[in-house]
Amino acid sequence: MVGQALVRTAPLNYSLVVRSRKNLDLSDFDNVKNSLMEMNVDTVIVAAARVGGIGANEKFQKEFLVENLIIQNNLMIGAEECGVKNLIFLGSSCIYPQMAPQPIKEGSLLTGPLEPTNEGYAIAKIAGIRLCKAIYDQDKLNYFSLMPTNLYGPNDNFDLFSSHVPAALIRKFHEAKINGQTEVTVWGTGKPRREFMYVDDMARACWYMLEKELGGELINIGTGEDISIAEFAELIAKIVGYKGKIVFDTTKSDGTPRKLLDVTKANSLGWRHSVELEEGIRQTYAWFVGALAEGEVRGY
Repeated sequence: MVGQALVRTAPLNYSLVVRSRKNLDLSDFDNVKNSLMEMNVDTVIVAAARVGGIGANEKFQKEFLVENLIIQNNLMIGAEECGVKNLIFLGSSCIYPQMAPQPIKEGSLLTGPLEPTNEGYAIAKIAGIRLCKAIYDQDKLNYFSLMPTNLYGPNDNFDLFSSHVPAALIRKFHEAKINGQTEVTVWGTGKPRREFMYVDDMARACWYMLEKELGGELINIGTGEDISIAEFAELIAKIVGYKGKIVFDTTKSDGTPRKLLDVTKANSLGWRHSVELEEGIRQTYAWFVGALAEGEVRGY
């Protein structure tokens, strides 16, 4: 999702070289390094990762930890050894402590225990942040980390087990409307508050921050606004056109009670999100309906 958004929003003065999992095995260091040497690029954006929602993170802690460590280490060390001057490592807001003060500042990193359900993924991302800083400190290469809030948008994963909240709810409410269901079940109590950002805003943040010298830095990327899961479900139901009842399954984990990023640092550098939540969900749902008709929805 992020990779395609990067292509979609790339400035005209950039010449892109894109590699997907289909044509580059990121688990093979020699393959990664040889590919980087062949491409001869001056910038790498690490948008590749194994990602998933609460259920997938909790069930596959080992895979989320190991696979992400392998992917990011191969890309970052490979880029360093090939002399790539700039690298952006994309992480996740789950790197911060479960009970971090809100909104979460970058300085909250490693100040408390992580949310248990996604600890494996979070630890891998924290290692990536530290590796970026270590490479900058030792080699003065412009390697830095951007930590996005919860993302959604075109080309998201809509598998109900491994998807994140926005894609899962869009699919659930769409299917409920089509099938005439009288109610839709949402995981958890609906009380946790989350921040959501349209993926193109994340991509534009990458291009914007590349114009700065941010080696070693960790920067939050988000909207600075949050919403309860219950309110978010109601918003999606409205946009989809679902008129039935929303039921909350309180046997399922809520995860972190609140997760809102402090985006003061990003804003001070001159960047701010541009797509508001309702408009972003409308655009995503329109894309979903069109892609579904063409049989091009991932995880469906």
